[in-house]
Amino acid sequence: MDVSGGSGQPRSGNDEPAEQSADPTAPAAGPGDGPGPERGPRAPRPAAPPADQAEETAEEAGTTQAGRPPVSPGTPAGTGKESTAPGADSTATGTGKDSTATGTGTGKDSTATGTPGAAPTPGPAEPGHHPHSHDHDHDHRSLAHAGIAKGEPPEPRPKEPGGGILMGRPFGVPVYVAPSWFLVAALITWVFGGQLDRVLPELGAARYLVSLFFAVAFYASVLVHELAHTVAAIRFKLPVRRIQLQFFGGVSEIEKEAETPGREFVLAFVGPLLSLVLAGLFYLAMTAVEPATVPGVLLAGLMVSNLIVAIFNLLPGLPLDGGRMLRAVVWKLSGKPMTGTVAAAWVGRALAVAVLVGLPLLNQSGALGGSSEDVGGMDTVTDALLAAILAAIIWTGAGNSLRMARLREHLPELRARTLTRRAVPVENDTPLSEALRRANAAGARALVVVDADGNPLSLVREAAIVGVPEHRRPWVPVSGLAQELTDGMRVSAELAGEELLDVLRATPATEYLVVEETGEIYGVLSAADVERAFVKAMARPA
Repeated sequence: MDVSGGSGQPRSGNDEPAEQSADPTAPAAGPGDGPGPERGPRAPRPAAPPADQAEETAEEAGTTQAGRPPVSPGTPAGTGKESTAPGADSTATGTGKDSTATGTGTGKDSTATGTPGAAPTPGPAEPGHHPHSHDHDHDHRSLAHAGIAKGEPPEPRPKEPGGGILMGRPFGVPVYVAPSWFLVAALITWVFGGQLDRVLPELGAARYLVSLFFAVAFYASVLVHELAHTVAAIRFKLPVRRIQLQFFGGVSEIEKEAETPGREFVLAFVGPLLSLVLAGLFYLAMTAVEPATVPGVLLAGLMVSNLIVAIFNLLPGLPLDGGRMLRAVVWKLSGKPMTGTVAAAWVGRALAVAVLVGLPLLNQSGALGGSSEDVGGMDTVTDALLAAILAAIIWTGAGNSLRMARLREHLPELRARTLTRRAVPVENDTPLSEALRRANAAGARALVVVDADGNPLSLVREAAIVGVPEHRRPWVPVSGLAQELTDGMRVSAELAGEELLDVLRATPATEYLVVEETGEIYGVLSAADVERAFVKAMARPA
């Protein structure tokens, strides 16, 4: 997660009385240096003053200090009540994008998090519409002196990579081949080529072409495994972000969690089931050809590899498919998704230890098909390294599953109504100094530009306010510092948890206009406030 630079520690979006400000004309404002989402857009740059003031503006904006004006508590429009956190165990992204990763090979099952929006800026509300205050952990910052270093807006977020080479979009889901796949393909080609040299020595150098074909066919089988997860997810109306083929197999990134333990079980089981079906089909095809031929060897290798993938993924520990199946069973018995996650995650950690210790011992004893006399020193080192890598992946995945379960428990605590900033409306031609005076008098922390009928038109950008020196503010209209409102920037005050994050991710912005169901303005929601609230919730024990 990128963190935008800035001076001072901003407040997380609620209004508490603060110390007297050094700037009596500046209203209490929200954060100006909070981190934004991975894919959030760059915050608009401050409006530049006239050319004869450009140098002075830059100098003053760079030396502005954070002030703390008095803030009077108020009550938002509507009921003025805080909404209670709905209980749910929902997959979400507190800081970016939430995705349940169902993996093949080593198998991964993790939920990623992401915070919508970018660096914050101020926004609007009707007079007297003042959201409640709940957070005592941060100081207030004024709109004019928010924590943005030298008046600079945050750097633009890097565009998220697609995950490798796009191979196609089956069922509308993009399939990527990660660069690490080429490494494992080369490794498979070399290892399988050595085996072919013993079985079919007459192939000569052509054995490596056959081996490369085997590597591609094996990963095609892995893709079928992942497509099984994807089709099941689509059937259950769960969005799938992408499928990625990588070094240790494949990952289907499902963006939401199954709503019931039964669906969770089916979603996890279909992948190993398809691998078992493929193993059976390759076995039947193998019986129809001569064993000591190229087709016979390829079919035998594909049969064994798919069988191994199925068995490995059925092991009952997260992040493997078998771990998700175990989680679903415990969830069903206990009625608590968190209980299922904890049980499956700790079994996954025990499984990681078993792989680390047991895999080299099994290979040395000949239990995996080889002769114990043929195992040399290099083979022992290779086995130990492979076991360590697999164990690390399983252990890390189990830990991630525990962290994501805690995230899902705390996610309902993110409520638009309680995170909304108090705001005041101003008209287009209102001088910035007058707008700040009104906001300060009302104890507001955001500004909204409205038309003559009071309809909101745009949100005043905090970064732009920082860039205007105080002596220029009486001659700068707020319309020149505002960002036009779009439909996606209007958020219902009733949104909470994953639903709120989904809405914010759909339209990345620094702040959003929060409205009641009647269309009445409630206040302004800063994306940075949401992120800080999420991080604070995650810091508390489950």
